[in-house]
Amino acid sequence: MRFSEAKGHRVMSTSEAVTVGRVKSLVVDVPAARVVALQLRKTPGEGSLLTWEDMSAFGRDAITVEAGSVITVATGDLVRLSDKQHDAIGKRVLTTEGVELGSVQDIDFDLADGSIVSVLTETDEVAGSRLLDLGSYAIVVHPT
Repeated sequence: MRFSEAKGHRVMSTSEAVTVGRVKSLVVDVPAARVVALQLRKTPGEGSLLTWEDMSAFGRDAITVEAGSVITVATGDLVRLSDKQHDAIGKRVLTTEGVELGSVQDIDFDLADGSIVSVLTETDEVAGSRLLDLGSYAIVVHPT
């Protein structure tokens, strides 16, 4: 699935049969090249973070959780990762050698485990395994 497709996805509680939020953004551990949490909007409580482990399923049409209570406030490493998040769409993709590979059009990730499959530019697909960092200006990747 692509980031652009995931944004706005409904998060449903299976025990309460209600919507408990909508995906605002995806929290990525860039060195691990993996989505680790979802930042939600329109949640019923104070929390707005849903960790990957707390999801029952991430489907094409909705995300399911056992209960709305799994939506939390960021703590520990998730605070650092959430604070560092920048919307990657439109950012430049640069290698460590300073070569520009284009601009991010979208990011493809695996629904089964959240791993980043590829970063899609106008002309290329950069393997997720090449990711090094995501900043306010660009995504930095290994040259090959």
